[in-house]
Amino acid sequence: MRISAYQPKKARIEIVPMIDTIFFLLVFFMMASLAMTTAKGMPVNLPKASTSTQRPLVKIVLTLTRSGQYYVDKQPVRFDQLFAVLKDRLRDNPKAVVVINCDKFQQWDKGIQLADEAKRAGARYLTIATERRPSVASSM
Repeated sequence: MRISAYQPKKARIEIVPMIDTIFFLLVFFMMASLAMTTAKGMPVNLPKASTSTQRPLVKIVLTLTRSGQYYVDKQPVRFDQLFAVLKDRLRDNPKAVVVINCDKFQQWDKGIQLADEAKRAGARYLTIATERRPSVASSM
């Protein structure tokens, strides 16, 4: 009787588990990058407008919360500091769009005061943040 010598199986590289791992990493990094995007303004209840749009521009967000706190890009400031902070930000980027992010429960004249401070600081472009209101035709 003849006994053959033990021959181990040839090593193979399995591709399927490697592809699964690569897809898992791809999904992980996509989700992580989406979570890293931040809004510059503080969260407030925005009024609705049917003509609101989004523009991918450099923005300086002026926020007035429902409680009356002022912010410039999530940095709390007092009203008397707005001019100096805006002047510095606009010196770095004079074409920046200043966004008035005023809570809908605030008095309208406070929003106008924010716009005045922005114009006085040298803002060329000014806009008011709103939420999109469903149009009458789409609600039927």
